[in-house]
Amino acid sequence: ASYSFVRRMLNQGLLPQSDAVRAEELINYFDYSYSLPESKSQPFEPSVAVVDSPWAEGRQLMRIGIKGYDIAASEKPRTNLVFLLDVSGSMNSPDKLPLVKQSMEMLLSTLDPDDTVAIAVYAGAAGTVLEPTPVKEKQKILDAMRQLSAGGSTAGAQGIRLAYELAESQFDKDAINRVILATDGDFNVGITNQRGLQSFIERKRDKGIFLSVLGFGQGNYHDSLMQTLAQNGNGVAAYIDTLSEAQKVLVDEASSNLFPIAKDVKLQVEFNPAMVAEYRLIGYETRHLNREDFNNDAVDAGDIGAGHTVTAIYEFTPVGSDARQIEDSRYAPKMEKLEGKGDEYAFLKIRYKLPDEDTSKLITRPITKQDVAGLEGDTGFATAVAGFAQILKGGKYTGDFDYDDVIELAQKTKGQDPYGYRSEFVQLARKAKTAAAMQAR
Repeated sequence: ASYSFVRRMLNQGLLPQSDAVRAEELINYFDYSYSLPESKSQPFEPSVAVVDSPWAEGRQLMRIGIKGYDIAASEKPRTNLVFLLDVSGSMNSPDKLPLVKQSMEMLLSTLDPDDTVAIAVYAGAAGTVLEPTPVKEKQKILDAMRQLSAGGSTAGAQGIRLAYELAESQFDKDAINRVILATDGDFNVGITNQRGLQSFIERKRDKGIFLSVLGFGQGNYHDSLMQTLAQNGNGVAAYIDTLSEAQKVLVDEASSNLFPIAKDVKLQVEFNPAMVAEYRLIGYETRHLNREDFNNDAVDAGDIGAGHTVTAIYEFTPVGSDARQIEDSRYAPKMEKLEGKGDEYAFLKIRYKLPDEDTSKLITRPITKQDVAGLEGDTGFATAVAGFAQILKGGKYTGDFDYDDVIELAQKTKGQDPYGYRSEFVQLARKAKTAAAMQAR
C-alpha cells in the first residue's frame, strides 16, 4: 500500500507525510529474481548478499530475500471469494467506486469457472447483492457489480459481519476462503473500536477465512486501520490509485496475493558480536516480533503467497570500523573470534508452517564473508529504493546520500523491467527531488 500512496502524492507534486512511508513496502513493491525452491514442502530458498553501504562509508548492508514456491496452474486450489464493497457516499468519485468495479472485473478474469464469488455491500446498512455464484456464470456476477452506485453513511463493521457469513456459507477446508474488502477506509458507523474489529477478524482467520484490503481514493483513507485489518486477517493491504495498479495487484500478482504457500512466516537474524558492532533493520517497524515469540507457534505472523518475494535489508557496522555510532557498554565482555565462526556475520533462521499444518518448520543459514557481493543487480536496485524511502522519512541515517544518488544507483541496477515499474521509480525519485526543492523555498 505504501508505495502506491507515495506515488500518488508525488504525482501531485507533494512530498508524502513521513508516517505514510513504510520502507519495507517500498522495497517489496518490486519483484526480485531470487532462486525458486524446488519443492512446496520447503517453500523458501534464502538469498543473501552483503554489500558496502552507499550512504555510510565503513558500514555494510545485508540483503536477505526469499521467494515462495510458485504453484502451477494445475495445482491451484479452488477459490471462494466474497467481495465486500463500500458503496457509501464518500465512494462517489471516479477514483473510488468506478475504479473498484473495474478492479473486481480484472480479478474475476483470473478465476476458474468452478471458483465462487459473492458480493456484499455496505453504506447506511449492509446487504447482499449476490449470493455465492460460480464464476462460470460470469455475466450474472458482472451485472450485479455494474448496478452498484454510491450513497449513504458507512457501516463497515456491519458489512464485514455479512461478508464473513457469506464466506462461511460456502466454506471449503480444501479451498481458499477469502473476503476482499474494497473501501476508501472511512468506517464511521458500527464498530469503530479498532481492537474489537481486529479481534473479530482474528477469530475468523483462525477458522480459515482470510481478509485482504484494497484501499481507494484519498481524503479519508485510514491507512493504519487498513493495515491492522489485513495483517490480522492473514491478507495483503494494497492501495489502488490507478487501473494499472489494479492490474499489478489483482492480475499480475494474483497467485501471490490469493494462494498462500506458507503461513506464520517469521525471520530472525542473530548477529555475531565478534564481527558486528551494531546493526539496524530498515523498515518493518509495525511488524517486529518479540524474540521469545519466534519459537512460539501460537504467535501469529504473516503469510506468503505463491511466487511472492520478501526482502529485508539490515545496515550494520563491522567491528573495528570508524563508522560506529554506539560506544561499548562499560560492562560488555570483550569479544574474540568465535571458534569456527570467525567468518560469520550472522545466522539466519526462518520459521514457517505449511498451509494445512499447525507446527512450524525451521530453515537456517549462516551469513558469511562468502556472501559479500557488489552493489549491482537486484541488490543494488533494492538498496536504491531503501535509500529513497529513508530520505522521504527525513534521512536520519543516510548522510549526504540524496535523490540524485538514488536515481543514479537505480538507473545502473534496474536490469530487466518488463512492466516498467523500475523506470517509473526513477521518475518518482525525480519528482521527489522537485517537490523537496519547492518545499524548501
